[in-house]
Amino acid sequence: MNQTLETSYNFCINLARKHYENFPVASLLIPKSKKKFIAAVYAFARIADDIADEGDLNPKKRIEKLIEYKNHLINKSINAIYPHFPAVFHTIESNSLTLKNFTDLIDAFIQDNQKNVYQDWNEVLDYCSKSANPVGRILLEIFEIRNEQAFFYSDKICSALQLTNFFQDLKIDLQRNRFYLPQNLLLKYNLTNDDLLTFVKTNQVDDRLRNALNEAISFTENMFIEGKNLLDYLSGLFRLEINLTIQGGMKVLSKIKENNFDPIKHRLKLKKLDWLAIILKVIFNG
Repeated sequence: MNQTLETSYNFCINLARKHYENFPVASLLIPKSKKKFIAAVYAFARIADDIADEGDLNPKKRIEKLIEYKNHLINKSINAIYPHFPAVFHTIESNSLTLKNFTDLIDAFIQDNQKNVYQDWNEVLDYCSKSANPVGRILLEIFEIRNEQAFFYSDKICSALQLTNFFQDLKIDLQRNRFYLPQNLLLKYNLTNDDLLTFVKTNQVDDRLRNALNEAISFTENMFIEGKNLLDYLSGLFRLEINLTIQGGMKVLSKIKENNFDPIKHRLKLKKLDWLAIILKVIFNG
């Protein structure tokens, strides 16, 4: 490996170590031979996310920067501003990864700056097909799994994880004026976007939001359950890693329920004891 490429991978690995939050236990199970590839994918998505969300740029400028970022990817151009790209290009080539999965991720970040209200679950899941599902498909390809049924179940898991993150970060997204809970779900429980903003302002929720979240969480749990069929296509540590990820997502949903469906007052995260319980469950129940 030449020095430029090694430096690029080291940048990706350090970035992943610095920011990786959601499933820290599962990350330890990634085989050493795959870690640098997954770090490169993480860096690619993390930096795109930073462009989409960070700083004082207006949406138009952010979209311009994301399009520029996408063109760097497509044209395989090296730029000192983005030291991770040599590793990204090498990862794509070494594993024969589908480029569309990477461009879809950027398109999701562009959409975040164009659209902030979703009418129904179909619209939300269409967003997930770009924001979350490509990550699962990339991982499967890195682990040399290219089965359409496996991709289908992976999409279920990744969309469920994205929805879980929406519920977990409801307050943060509302503060950014993003409304991922479907409008027809809110209407069913006599809620409006203004009501959600009031919940953030007062740091209090009522039974209308609790009932809406209860339905949304049930919808998401069913996606996790269906997606768990992916495990039939996996083996070894990768199977264990994905199982832990599923169980971790389900545990977050359980904690939201245990906290009376109130992610506004407390952002719920998994603690070390939660992960210990999940690991024991996976080991003894499969």
